[in-house]
Formats: sequence, C-alpha cells, structure tokens
Amino acid sequence: MICIIIVFQPYLCSGKECDKMRILFMGTPDFAKVSLEAIYNAGYEILGVVTNPDKQKGRGMKMLATPVKEFAIEKNIPVYQPIKVKGNEEFINQIKELNPEVICVVAYGKILPKEILDIPEKGCINVHGSLLPKYRGAAPIQWAVLNGDKTTGVTTMYMDVGMDTGDMILKKEVQIGEDETTGELWDRLADLGAKTLVETLEQIESGTAVRVKQGDDFSIAPMLDKQMAKIDWNSQTAVQIKNLVRGLNPIMGAYSFINDKKIKLWKVKVRNLDEGDFDKENGTILMADSKKGLSIKAKDGVIEVLEIQGENAKRMPILDFLRGNNIEVGTICK
Repeated sequence: MICIIIVFQPYLCSGKECDKMRILFMGTPDFAKVSLEAIYNAGYEILGVVTNPDKQKGRGMKMLATPVKEFAIEKNIPVYQPIKVKGNEEFINQIKELNPEVICVVAYGKILPKEILDIPEKGCINVHGSLLPKYRGAAPIQWAVLNGDKTTGVTTMYMDVGMDTGDMILKKEVQIGEDETTGELWDRLADLGAKTLVETLEQIESGTAVRVKQGDDFSIAPMLDKQMAKIDWNSQTAVQIKNLVRGLNPIMGAYSFINDKKIKLWKVKVRNLDEGDFDKENGTILMADSKKGLSIKAKDGVIEVLEIQGENAKRMPILDFLRGNNIEVGTICK
C-alpha cells in the first residue's frame, strides 16, 4: 500500500526543550489541529504527523489538505498520509524507524492495529470528545447535543485495540449551553482537549499519570446517518426537533419539505402551543410573516424558526427569507 510522504526539515528543539518527549502525532480535522498546535507550542519534539490523504472538494474538485497537514507544512514537520494503516508494513516500519516515545492520536479517523500501538515506549494517547465511557465511537460531540445532554467533556486515555476502551488518564467536564450547536461545542472541546493533552503529556513525563479502568456502563456514538436529518413532525417533540437542528449544525442541517421544496433549519427556538393550536396537524405552518417570523406546530409545542436555508440557496435569517419567499399559513411541512 502506497504511503504518501512529504518530508521537510524536521522540527528541531533547543536547550531544555530537547529533554521533552519525542512525539508522533496522528489527526485529521480542525479539532486535531488545535491539539497539534498546543503540543508544538509546548516545545515537544514532533517527529512527524500522520493524517488522512488529501480529498477533492468543492465544485472545482480541488485537492485539499487536512487542517493537520496544513499546520505541519507551515511548521516544516514531516507529513505521512497512508491510504490504509492496518497491514501496511511499509508505513509501520516507518513509524518504528522514527522511534517515538509517545504517539498522540486526536480524531485521526482510522483504527490503529496492535503493531502500531506497541511501538511507543510510553504508549499511544488519545483525546476523546466525551466523558468516557459515555459515547465511545466516531461522533461523541454530535450525539451529546442531539440527545440534549447538559454536560460533556474530554477524556485522555491510553489506547488499546478496542474502540475507545483504554485506561483513562484525565477527564475534564463542561456544561452544554441550551442553544449551543455541535459546531460551537466542537470548538470549545477542541481547545479543552488541547490543554488536557498537554497536561497529560506533562504527567506522563513526570511519571504521575494514572491509569483508570473504564466501567461497563458505556454508550456508543456511531457515525451520523443522513437519513436522520429529516424532521418527523408527528413523532418528535419540539425539544427533540430543536436538539436535532442544533445537533446537525453545521454538519448537514435538519430539514423538512414545504410545498415540495427541501428547507433546512439551522437555528430554532421552542415555545408552548397557544390554546387554538392543539387540534391542528403536526407540521402546520402557524405563522409566516416577514416582520414576525415563521412558526411550525410540533407534537407538543411550537418551533419558531430563526435561521433557514431554502432549496439551492444560502442560509439566512428567517425574516430575510420570508421577504423573498411566500409561505401560506396552514401549509403542512412534510
């Protein structure tokens, strides 16, 4: 299996910084880039970064690098982009030659085989976006918002062959805002995860890092399915719809159909039903006014739309949308 490698002048430490551990970093999105920047600024010797291959994006299908790769290039850190990891002997041998003391893994996107986990003398350390053992898996931040949780956090752990099952080191808890979106929480946890990773590495260096076994009371946070983005006005409560909207913001957006056109809802709030609205069909447009806004009946409340996106259009405040789009009261959202 071909391993794409971009080699630059390696990051060189100086003075006391040379006493810090030699680290190989694995990560892909902006969430991981924040942690990479933190350990770089903390003076660790970064032997290289491993990230996913470039992907084609946009209308022009231009090849775009991952945020982690972009940072590595800026700082002249060697970049490794294996198409696959498991069974890739060439890549595994490259890691052995680098001889890292620690491998830091943050939202890399690939499962590491035991052959890699056994390479670093002081272990493979992962930053996970939940309070383990809750929300093991690919989308812990998203599911915390989708489920309407009040708290979440980050956990650092020693990795093993299981999916987020390794011994925990540090846990940091935060409150989730009532209207906070996945994107907003993602950014906050990226910063918290970066700080916690540096603290974890300091404890590993000093020999004070603990190993706490995870309990059996765990939950799974699987990858999101596009089908879940469709609002079900008959079965979902108003709060569940609100959580769906903010949980899928900015990933894909929750949607419904109005007059057979797909409409995405990006921001909403919930209020109680008025006395005359209880008998109306769920999904009914209760108000559509360019000065007052857009309200839709849910099973047990009213969804007031604050930000919306019409079919083949940009997202915008609801009043701007209603000035250019006529929606009749009584229309049923499907």
